[in-house]
Amino acid sequence: MAQSFSGNNRDQRPGQGGAREQTPARSGRDAPPAIDVSAVVFGDKLAATLFADIAEHAAEAISRARQEQNKASQLRRFYDELVMWQDKVGSDAARFQEAEPYIRMLKAKVAYAKGRGHIDDNFETLFRHVIDQTRDAATLRQAKFFMEAFMAFYKVHRK
Repeated sequence: MAQSFSGNNRDQRPGQGGAREQTPARSGRDAPPAIDVSAVVFGDKLAATLFADIAEHAAEAISRARQEQNKASQLRRFYDELVMWQDKVGSDAARFQEAEPYIRMLKAKVAYAKGRGHIDDNFETLFRHVIDQTRDAATLRQAKFFMEAFMAFYKVHRK
């Protein structure tokens, strides 16, 4: 007996449903990221409020996580590693190219921490965006400054 498949279900075997569309949300699962990271932009022309208002808004949004998530010590680990890479790279373009795969690996580390429930979707979204914005030694330095400002504001807003 032939079955016809339509839409996204074309590649599924008979008896399989479209799990993403048909499965109800799991209880206890985090809400999708609510943080807007579009103002976090590194490069030649920085927004005057990047290390002040924009960093504070991000810290305030992330500070609203459940008590067991986004602990300052956990977030500090990501900041500390970013600082370590920026210290190694300095302003040297060749060093940035050598370190870039390891800097990008921070996205895997933040995903792992999210999977273990240590951080929420908002911090993962922010940190991945910060790493995506690093394109050279100068933007890596800007990423470090942004996360430094973020961490300072986070200490103020996290109760």
